[in-house]
Amino acid sequence: MKKTLKPCLLVIFMALLLSNTSLYAADIYVSLKGSDSNAGTKKQPVASLANALRKARELRRLNDPSIKNGINIIIEQGFYQLNEPVVIRPEDSGTAASPTIITKNAGADVVLSGGISISDWKKVGGALPGVSNDIKEKLWVADVPVLGSSDLEFRQMWVDGKKAIRARDWNADKMARILSWNFPAKTCKIPLPAIKGIGNFEDIKGMEMVIQQWWAIANLRIKSVKVTGKEAELTFMEPESRVQSEHPWPAPWISAKTGNSPFYLTNAIQFLDEPGEWYEDLKNGKVYYWPRAGEQMNKAKAVAPYLETLVRMEGTIDNPVSYVFFKGISFQHAGWLRPSQFGHVPHQTGMYMLDAYKLKIPGTPDKKGLENQAWVGRPAAAVEVSYAHHTGFEACSFEHHASTGLDYKRGTYHNEVKGNLFKDIGGSGILIGIFSDEATEAHLPYNPKDEREICTNESITNNLITDVTNEDWGCVGIGAGYVRGINIAHNEISDVSYSGISMGWGWTRTINAMRNNTITANKIHHYGKYLYDVAGIYTLSAQPGSLISNNYIDSIYKAPYPHDPGHWFYLYTDEGSSYFTVKDNWTPAEKYLQNANGPGNVWTGNGPKVADSIKVKAGLESDYRYLLKNSSVNGIGQPLNSVDSGNGNELVIEVILPSSAGLSKALLVEICREKGIAAPAIYQWNNRLLVYAAMNESAALMRQIQSRIQGAEARLYKDVFYKFERKKHCGQEPVKEWDNIILSTNLVKDERMQKEYLGYHATQFEKWPEVAKGFCNADFQELRIFKNGRQLILVISIPKGASLDELNPKTTQNNPRVDNWNNLMKKYQEGIEGTKPGEVWVFFSKNN
Repeated sequence: MKKTLKPCLLVIFMALLLSNTSLYAADIYVSLKGSDSNAGTKKQPVASLANALRKARELRRLNDPSIKNGINIIIEQGFYQLNEPVVIRPEDSGTAASPTIITKNAGADVVLSGGISISDWKKVGGALPGVSNDIKEKLWVADVPVLGSSDLEFRQMWVDGKKAIRARDWNADKMARILSWNFPAKTCKIPLPAIKGIGNFEDIKGMEMVIQQWWAIANLRIKSVKVTGKEAELTFMEPESRVQSEHPWPAPWISAKTGNSPFYLTNAIQFLDEPGEWYEDLKNGKVYYWPRAGEQMNKAKAVAPYLETLVRMEGTIDNPVSYVFFKGISFQHAGWLRPSQFGHVPHQTGMYMLDAYKLKIPGTPDKKGLENQAWVGRPAAAVEVSYAHHTGFEACSFEHHASTGLDYKRGTYHNEVKGNLFKDIGGSGILIGIFSDEATEAHLPYNPKDEREICTNESITNNLITDVTNEDWGCVGIGAGYVRGINIAHNEISDVSYSGISMGWGWTRTINAMRNNTITANKIHHYGKYLYDVAGIYTLSAQPGSLISNNYIDSIYKAPYPHDPGHWFYLYTDEGSSYFTVKDNWTPAEKYLQNANGPGNVWTGNGPKVADSIKVKAGLESDYRYLLKNSSVNGIGQPLNSVDSGNGNELVIEVILPSSAGLSKALLVEICREKGIAAPAIYQWNNRLLVYAAMNESAALMRQIQSRIQGAEARLYKDVFYKFERKKHCGQEPVKEWDNIILSTNLVKDERMQKEYLGYHATQFEKWPEVAKGFCNADFQELRIFKNGRQLILVISIPKGASLDELNPKTTQNNPRVDNWNNLMKKYQEGIEGTKPGEVWVFFSKNN
């Protein structure tokens, strides 16, 4: 009996083993050597991701036992040129226990590309109209790829992985400035000398103007040019001509002080005049290129984008995509042609205006003073996701794209973007959430009845975002629209043309779809490369329960052509921002802006005194720091901004009013907020208001004060002739947070005695060391004395929450020489105007 059972049991066991494939996930292989007629096994791989998805879809449709633990689509080494977007549908969804993971073979480099190679380059021979002979000898030419019956139109080209420059009239970062803008006529005048080599504009077909205006640029297709003397008057194609001249914000900048809007012209063969530039002659089907040093065009790999979107993951509100993940895949060479077809006039964050104009009678249901109407569209993205949950991208790279890298557009929740590289991208690195429906005016609050429309509980962590926004300068590193419960943490963002992280939309205090959003422990540096009205972190609108904390923000570029040189910030809560907690963010100075904010914001503990541990922990966590080898930071050595200061980080502006402060104080608070100075930096004594803060462009702030506060006199104190520092003079580290006590007095009118007074302070630490010892005993952190004429401003910094009345007696405790010093100084001091008889020093009270 036993002998006959053993073979039977063995057969049964083997059958069970073979049928129990649920012990393993189903693997589908993709290879450049494969065929879409293959089975998709490792030995017989398919040739395309699209076909692998189809096989996976069939396994799920049939509920094949092999998928119990999931499906792995494994792509082998190679450069996969896509002919159409890969579409992931609801039918491709997995489950928590059985996800679909699209990944690569261990150690492989897998690229999904939307580009087409341009080959067979030859040296230019024969005449080339518009190009001088000496330049022509440097140029190479190739045929434009043909798609069906037409030549491929493109706006980008990469040679050996490096982005080439579409030929422009001014090279590097140089630009000219417009002379004027005629809004009713929709024309612009520019100086003729800025247009090199064009002569009488015989060939302007395809030529574009790129104009910088405040926090955005615009791409305008030139329709006609009229030359008068040394000026040229331009008109533009529709619809951008109408939108550009009718919308009020942002508009061409006209300023005798800071200069008119800069611009450059592009896409004409006459502009092809330096290595790295290219021009596409669509009329004749040719592309011309001047190689950079070391590039060999008979071997070089030149790629132009063909597809605008490489992967589209799209479900429906009732049937979303779920549990599909990409790991380790590189997405490259997505283009964007809309600027060539319709122009491009952005409103903000790269959202282009479909229609925009100024209201004759201001006011909307949400905002009584609003005069700006706009309806916006959303730029294309290399990878787009809509109506999906529990999906993600990990250890992927998004490189060489014309517009957005990755876009979670609407109806998404519980998705994760982790440990990816975003580099060399024309628009934003990552976008998430609805900004505005195309049918809805951009300033109206979004709060859908069906909350499944809202992008909710998303996670964006440990990504390196560098060299993005390199075409549309008004885009951002990470841009979030109407989102809820988003977590943006431990990302590093660098080399962006505008803001690092922008969260919110709508410019409204009205409660809307946004709430419970978190931006924490990110490292943002080297931003604001071209545009101002900018910040490392920027917010809009009411977002109850939202937190901005423990971020490290540093190193903002000196933009070459800013509309307002001082209008840059580390943190910026803009119109309608409400119910935010902003705390423990490290910045080199307290240069922040709270513009037209709503209620409920709490700011605490931000600035250069934040613990160093926050700086160390911000940015990529240790497991993801390998990404930093791809970092691209300030390759051209562009100068960086620093806070305008005298001998320290802070300056003093005293505002003397003709009568008691009254309403003028509220106006000063508003003026300071516009310049990024918070209300607690304002102090008051009688009819004198005082601003003590780190500030850039102090002269501009003083002009604002004197022009907007009637009868005000503004005095600047930037000369610090005496400074006590706890670390230097006590050998002790200062506390992390302190309060400033501010006093003022006058020196006597006798100039000889004034010099004696200054002399005493110049030698005090050497000849009167007991005075510094007294300050150490009293736990003073810093003392500074500013001087303007005879008047002195003394700033005493003491630990936060401490009392000067309790600390000051400790300066003389067992230290009689301090009393001697104080008695000696009395003969040099007298009260400022408005003091009582015998009153010498007056205290300025802090604004709360």
